[in-house]
Amino acid sequence: MKLFVRDLTVIDASYLCDERGMVGESWILDVVMSGELNEMSMLLDFSRVKKQIKFLVDEHVDHRLIVPSNNTAIRTATTKSGYATVDLLRGDKSIHLHSPEEAYCFIDAEKVTIESVTAYLHNVLKGNLPDNVEGLELTLRHEKIDGPFYHYSHGLKKHDGNCQRIAHGHRSPVELFVDGARHTELEQQWANRWEDIYLGTKEDMISVAELNLSEHATFISDDGYFGFRYTAPQGEFELAIAKSETEIIDTDTTVELLASYIANEVKQSLSDESLEVVAYEGVGKGAMASA
Repeated sequence: MKLFVRDLTVIDASYLCDERGMVGESWILDVVMSGELNEMSMLLDFSRVKKQIKFLVDEHVDHRLIVPSNNTAIRTATTKSGYATVDLLRGDKSIHLHSPEEAYCFIDAEKVTIESVTAYLHNVLKGNLPDNVEGLELTLRHEKIDGPFYHYSHGLKKHDGNCQRIAHGHRSPVELFVDGARHTELEQQWANRWEDIYLGTKEDMISVAELNLSEHATFISDDGYFGFRYTAPQGEFELAIAKSETEIIDTDTTVELLASYIANEVKQSLSDESLEVVAYEGVGKGAMASA
């Protein structure tokens, strides 16, 4: 007997890639379990499986920075209790972090792919299900998006949940309507502008020389890098990332403020036309702004 749950949860995270840098991602998780029926003539209670699996996924992967530990460009080190540095060495576009360990997800892989993350999740889940569940199939997949989309990473220091982590992200569509008509050219411009981008808040900026990073960051300077630091309920977060892969926002980077930011930027190129921006944050949720 098999039991399936489609769209069980969405994983919003970022990952490190030696080619693309820091990549914001959103994956939908489907689950199929097989086994014998229990005394209630059920394989597993739907409400129970959703809560149990979602809790484990949220605890181990969601809103974390996924780090492929076997990649030769990755360096990691434990610092003070509960903290670690992570470095992705890629020339003048290296990425350097110092954050609480709970902000990272380390996987035994050379690259972060749907397959490597699925294998990691399978290991996390297989020992945490009832004994009558004999088989477990996981499917991670992208949302089918009709139109342009971007991958962005950010952190929300004022958030009381896991969004406060400085390097998590989303794969998000954007829709722009000028005088009520969809404007795919403008949408594509923003998809290109925010392709694998880090969105940093201006008030969190700090000289990279003041960051407590690893020895691998000693060569970087403010000429080519932005430094960010903030303290949130989960601890102190620090990041240095290339200016060429960053956009600075005057406000926090909540989806509400990002929608307004896009609207204000686009409105400058329009005349008297009306403008509506629909900015998504991951799958099926977001904010709308008009200008």
